[in-house]
Amino acid sequence: MPSFKIADAARLLGVSDDTVRRWVDAGTLPTTGATPAEIPGDALAARAVDLAAAAPGTTDVPSSARNRFVGLVTRVQRDGLMAQVDIQSGPHRVVSLMSSEAVDELGLEVGSLAAAVVKATHVIVETPRG
Repeated sequence: MPSFKIADAARLLGVSDDTVRRWVDAGTLPTTGATPAEIPGDALAARAVDLAAAAPGTTDVPSSARNRFVGLVTRVQRDGLMAQVDIQSGPHRVVSLMSSEAVDELGLEVGSLAAAVVKATHVIVETPRG
């Protein structure tokens, strides 16, 4: 089973190393018993699912889209009729192109809570070598 060092687990969850250490100390995340401490991959995956479920939502409307990236708007760049909106969701940066009118109607500005909802027919999965 794969396992991850504290710093790698923190990066994957989008939190600090200290947060992961606190979760280990509190018993929220188990370790493999290795030194230095490592988090089992299945436990890390379960924690990631729990964190995603507890994330603040932006709507209570049911949706068929399963890929929701809730985060903060970090940039709104307008260029006439169109705008680019960047959302930082944990370690993920999601960029959306939309009309400037949509930006206004949604009240999007830097610091706003927003969700990027993705419905895709193709998803590419990659794994690191080694």
